[in-house]
Amino acid sequence: MADSKEKLFSDFKAPTRQEWRDKIEVDLKGADYQKKMVWRTNEGFSMEPFYLKEDVDKLATINALPGEFPYVRGNKAADNEWHVRQDIKCDDAKEANTKALDILNRGVDSLGFIIPSEKVSADYVATLLNGIYAECVELNFVTCQCKSLELAQILVTYFEQKGIDPQKVEGSISFDPIEKILLKGKDTTEKLAVAKTLVETLAAYPRFRAISVNAYKLTDAGAYSYQDLGYALAWGNEYMAQLTDAGITPELAAQNIKFNLGINGVYFMEIAKLRAARLLWAEIVAQYTSDKESAKMHVCAYTTTYNQTIFDSYVNMLRSQTETMSAALGGVESIVVTPFDTPYETPTDFAERIARNQQLLLKDECHFDRIVDVAGGSYFLEELTTALAGQAWKLFLSVEEEGGFLAAAKAGTVQQTINETNVTRHANAGKRKEFLLGTNQFPNFIEKSEGKAPIEACKGCGCESTIPAIQSTRLASDFETLRLSTEKAAKVPVAFMLTIGNLAMRQARAQFSCNFLAAAGYKVIDNLGFSTVEEGVDKALEAGADIVVLCSSDDEYAEYAIPAYNYLNGRAMFVVAGAPACSEDLKAAGIENFIHVRVDQLKTLKEYNAKLGI
Repeated sequence: MADSKEKLFSDFKAPTRQEWRDKIEVDLKGADYQKKMVWRTNEGFSMEPFYLKEDVDKLATINALPGEFPYVRGNKAADNEWHVRQDIKCDDAKEANTKALDILNRGVDSLGFIIPSEKVSADYVATLLNGIYAECVELNFVTCQCKSLELAQILVTYFEQKGIDPQKVEGSISFDPIEKILLKGKDTTEKLAVAKTLVETLAAYPRFRAISVNAYKLTDAGAYSYQDLGYALAWGNEYMAQLTDAGITPELAAQNIKFNLGINGVYFMEIAKLRAARLLWAEIVAQYTSDKESAKMHVCAYTTTYNQTIFDSYVNMLRSQTETMSAALGGVESIVVTPFDTPYETPTDFAERIARNQQLLLKDECHFDRIVDVAGGSYFLEELTTALAGQAWKLFLSVEEEGGFLAAAKAGTVQQTINETNVTRHANAGKRKEFLLGTNQFPNFIEKSEGKAPIEACKGCGCESTIPAIQSTRLASDFETLRLSTEKAAKVPVAFMLTIGNLAMRQARAQFSCNFLAAAGYKVIDNLGFSTVEEGVDKALEAGADIVVLCSSDDEYAEYAIPAYNYLNGRAMFVVAGAPACSEDLKAAGIENFIHVRVDQLKTLKEYNAKLGI
């Protein structure tokens, strides 16, 4: 047996940065390193394909242990336990209670009760919590801001009557007046005065938090990771300032703020976001108090609805699973997994069961709850954490220079930024610069909506307001509108692949074209190949084709395209798959439709629908 003190790797020399770079250049075979290997993030910085120990030795993130200030490596040192949370709409207290008791037996240990404002009463709460042990289950409540204080008073009375230990009660009330300014454009500034009394009402319950920062709404509206992080920090700091100015101690104020953060599909970025969030929030709180315990950030993570789709909706499970992994590995206190069918229906029992099991899988089979800060020490993730923290901090400072988050929200600058990002991302999805599996990339060719239709988000309470509001539209919505209109047409267009010439090129272009056109709901017909363009056109017309797509190599288009176009003679739309060097000659002959990776897919498909009378 080797000496336990033997340095097993002493005989191995660590490659230098240049040696790594040289090896990569060889493997790239002449391809551009910057274009192929460097990740240009949406956050405004670039990430190299590799990092070395010398890169992270200078970073502040490696100087603390798990459970230590500034908590970049997590709030806990012993494990990575989190609550499995499920939210319940409580239109009827007894029915909601029955459902709560049922799901508590199915792995849930955190409940989110969404209570209509008119239902808030002592009897309602007693019925809702009947049989639920408040000392064992995290209890979260969402209701109208104007009822939050009354609900808090009812809960305190209920806990006291039940003899429940205040130290063991864990949960929250989602009091967040600024959220309504952002989402509804309604000025709720006067509601902030309630925050002080609300915090004082729950002061004896150190693990029951009165104030929420519902930044997951920004994620659901399309915000980039640095935006929802930077704004969440400014949002939380606004509440810290408001509470301390009102006479609440900084320690009590920080203890009462809960961050509900959204998690999007950029896997490593979201792990880094949660680490950076704790780091930056700890530094913010440290400006108010020297108490390190108060500087812990309390986070519930929500998987986002922004990238969920109606078509191929089971893919939503894959999206939310990676998001849940990011949240778990990033170290949060609770997670809400959005059921896969949320975009088009009230989630079914099956969808909710899958959502619960997605978390239970990570706990019981992958043991994500037993390991602390998996990202710690990863050169890439340490660099990513630091870079993201830097961008989010710049945004935070810009908000503070504007007078704070409340002032920025009332001025509409936050909403404008998020809405501009949403527009940009929709444009990128239309051009397939941002992929949505099953929507603009690899759609299910034969899928029909079968009555599924998007559930529109509530647009507001009907009150007049001069404050802009965030416009939340899922990333897939434009393609879904297009595809649903195609379904409703008198005849679903048929796109026929006229494959001819070079075998590899015709197959590749036929596959590309099928995916491109099926995104609009067209029926696509692929083929093995034809010996002449005349044969291909005849077969297309026999199949009832509305669109004939010529699929061949660039060199062969000069030979095949014009004869095929002339033989078709306007009996169907003619499309060339590619952007050959002879394109100008083809256009001069009357050919006007070309599809390739550089065209705007959504715009092109809308134009085709218009030409086809849809």
